[in-house]
Amino acid sequence: MKVAATFEIKYMQYLGEDGKPVGELPEAFRDPKALVPLFKQMLFVRTFDSKAIKLQRTGKLGTYAASLGHEATHVGIGASMRPEDVFAPSYREYGAQFMRGVKPREVLLYWGGDERGNDFADAPHDYPWCVPISTQCLMAAGAALSFKLRKQPRVAVACCGDGGSSKTDFYAALNSAGAFTSPLVLCVINNGWAISVPRHAQTGAETLAQKGLAGGLHCLQVDGNDLIAVLEAMRLATERARNGEGGTVLEFMTYRLHDHTTADDARRYRDEAEVKDGWTREPMLRLRTYLTDQGLWSEEQEAEWIEECGRLVDIEINAYLETPVQPVEAMFDYLYADPPPDLLEQRQQAIDREGRA
Repeated sequence: MKVAATFEIKYMQYLGEDGKPVGELPEAFRDPKALVPLFKQMLFVRTFDSKAIKLQRTGKLGTYAASLGHEATHVGIGASMRPEDVFAPSYREYGAQFMRGVKPREVLLYWGGDERGNDFADAPHDYPWCVPISTQCLMAAGAALSFKLRKQPRVAVACCGDGGSSKTDFYAALNSAGAFTSPLVLCVINNGWAISVPRHAQTGAETLAQKGLAGGLHCLQVDGNDLIAVLEAMRLATERARNGEGGTVLEFMTYRLHDHTTADDARRYRDEAEVKDGWTREPMLRLRTYLTDQGLWSEEQEAEWIEECGRLVDIEINAYLETPVQPVEAMFDYLYADPPPDLLEQRQQAIDREGRA
C-alpha cells in the first residue's frame, strides 16, 4: 500500500525543569529583562488565587476555580495577543484575562454570583467565562471567520482543558477553522485531569495537539510550564493566523496543583506523590531560577513584590465586597424586552418575599 500522508507533532521547550536553557532561546526572548514583568504578573496571579480561595473558604465567595500551576500558560497566552483580538476563556484563565484588561474585582464579582462580573469594562472584545465545556471554542471559531470575511488582521483565541478537547464543540471549531482557513488559535491546557478523570481515560490520542490534524490545522505540543515556550508558540500561531495561513492547535503541558474547584477534593482520586512531583515542575520555580541566574531577580525583590501584590489584591477584594448587591428583581429584568405575565407575577412574588416595601 502507498502512504497517503504522514504527520508529526513537535514538542517545544526552552527552559528545563531546573531553570536552565535546553537550547538556543528564540530571538524575541533572548533578553531576559523582557521576562521580568511577566514573572511579576505570574506572582500577582498566584497571590490573587490564594486570596480568592480564602474568600471562598470564609463564605465571602462562591465556588472558585483555582489556576495554581497554570500561571505561565495563562500569562503567556494573554501577553501574546493584541488588544483588538478576541479571547474566549473557559473559567480559570485569569492570568490571560488580567493581561487583556479584565479586573480582578470582576473575577470576584462573577464567582460571587453576580453576572455583572462578566461585563468587562476594559476588555470589550472578549467573551465572558464559559462553564459549559468547550462551547467557547465555537464562539471563537465564529469570531475568527468574521475576521477573515471582513479582512481584518485579528485573531480569535480560545482555551479549553484536556477533557474539553474530547467535546464535539472542540472538533467542530477546529474543523471550521481548517475548512475556512480562519485565524483561530485553540489552546488545549493539558493539566492531566478532567475533574476526576485522568487524561489517559478520556482519549486514546497519543497527544492532544494531533487532534487538529484532522481539520488541517497546524499542531504543536508545548511545555506549558515554560513561559518562553508559551510565548514563542503563541507568537508563531498568531503570526500564521494574521498572515492568512490558518488556525493552530496548541497543547500546553502543565499540571493542576489545586483541586478542580473549591467544591472538589482531589485527594479522593489523585495520589499525593503525583502532586508532589507536579510541584517540582511548576512554572514559577523554573523561571525564578532562570531570572536569578541572570542576575535579574532576588529573594528580596520577590518578598517586596509579593507584599505589593497583596496590597493590590486587597484593593480589588474590597472593591468587590463593597459592590452593592443587585435587587432580587434583577434576575427577571434582563430576560425579555416584554416579560410574559407569569414572569411578572414571579417577579412581584420575589420582591414580596424579600420584604421590601
